[in-house]
Amino acid sequence: MITLKEALKLNKEELNNFKEELKAKIQARPELNAYIDINNVGEGVPIAIKDNIQVKDWSVTSGSNILQGYIAPYNATVINKMKDAGLSPFGRVNMDEFAMGSTTESSFYGKTQNPHNAEYVPGGSSGGSAAAVGAGLAIAALGSDTGGSIRQPAAFCGIVGMKPTYGRVSRYGLGAYASSLDQIGPMTQNVEDAAILYDIISGFDEKDSTSANKNDKVSDKLDSSRKLKIAVLPKHLDGASEDMKKAYALAIKELKNAGHEIVEHELMDAKFDISAYYITATAEAATNLARYDGIRYGNRVTGKNLEDTFIKTRSNGFGDEVKRRIMLGNFVLSSGYYEAYYVKAQKTRHMIKDQYDKIFVDSDLILSPIAPDIAPKFGELENPMDMYLSDLYSISVNLAGLPAISLPISKGENDMPIGLQLIAKAYDEQTLFDGALSLEKQINNKG
Repeated sequence: MITLKEALKLNKEELNNFKEELKAKIQARPELNAYIDINNVGEGVPIAIKDNIQVKDWSVTSGSNILQGYIAPYNATVINKMKDAGLSPFGRVNMDEFAMGSTTESSFYGKTQNPHNAEYVPGGSSGGSAAAVGAGLAIAALGSDTGGSIRQPAAFCGIVGMKPTYGRVSRYGLGAYASSLDQIGPMTQNVEDAAILYDIISGFDEKDSTSANKNDKVSDKLDSSRKLKIAVLPKHLDGASEDMKKAYALAIKELKNAGHEIVEHELMDAKFDISAYYITATAEAATNLARYDGIRYGNRVTGKNLEDTFIKTRSNGFGDEVKRRIMLGNFVLSSGYYEAYYVKAQKTRHMIKDQYDKIFVDSDLILSPIAPDIAPKFGELENPMDMYLSDLYSISVNLAGLPAISLPISKGENDMPIGLQLIAKAYDEQTLFDGALSLEKQINNKG
């Protein structure tokens, strides 16, 4: 598969030929179920789009039954930025319903397979994006990350996935899960492509009230030779598998070989992250998903009156995991529990941000796992609590609003990919990409 950097240099005829070849490759791998639709829009470089990002005149359903029949009336800001830069939305890719999940098993369209082994999940919720890039069925893709939904599937599928600082990429046109956590980001074959796509989609947007007034670019200033101070978290790996610990040790060794200084730090117990995240995310999800009532758009199940229509539409339209999170969210926001749960979660969120700030006083980046182990096999995370606990390494980044990037490090059991993440201080994407490029070069040279 050609890279995004190479594809941007193709002429019109070469690009059209490539798109036909790409379409044939996608149609030859239906069992992967990465793509829901192939919709070529415009003449630009083809980019796969997660099914929760609005593309005008496309069916966009967030992987849910309740939005069947909905046609997007406008483009998300990131889509307009892509088209202006010579890229085009090429197809919508599978995802966990309303981005709620870690395996892409909760999709209305059925599960997506991991391109490295069909017995394993591709991760979630951006599993279709990761599988498409990992299988060579997309040059690059857009995903969204609320608690690790770009970085974790990228790690499971052996690709690069980057979550920007909260506010650096417009959320206008993104199907909302948890509005204070969601970010759109690039999923690519390598770090340089991720920087190029990040530059294209980032920047201030007046249509997003949380958009940061920053428009600085990184890809033209990439410098893998910078010597950085990188924090490692040895005690944070207590819950990780032996394969993950070996990958972490390898990454530290290669960072030292590249001339970076390694310093040890600690983060507080991840159980606090999980509690704060799931209280915050489900509360915001319950509020955001209240709009899906079958009256204004999407599927409707008509009842004997308005209330009965709401109940039947939502009962029929939402899957089990979405219903579970709506109920959790309504509970933590309900009278008598708001102070006990939601307010405490926001205080904990401030504590999490503060501990990251302390590390960044003397460190440029943090090296961290993304998941406790390689991708699980299908069915291994049937217990919702097991799925929630598997997010322990990824969610604090969203709670703190920081940028992070996942990149492949090694292989584990059954030759499955293992990825780790680098985390930077807010708005320091340049250092994040520089450090990631340095580590990527070390790993590739070693291989």
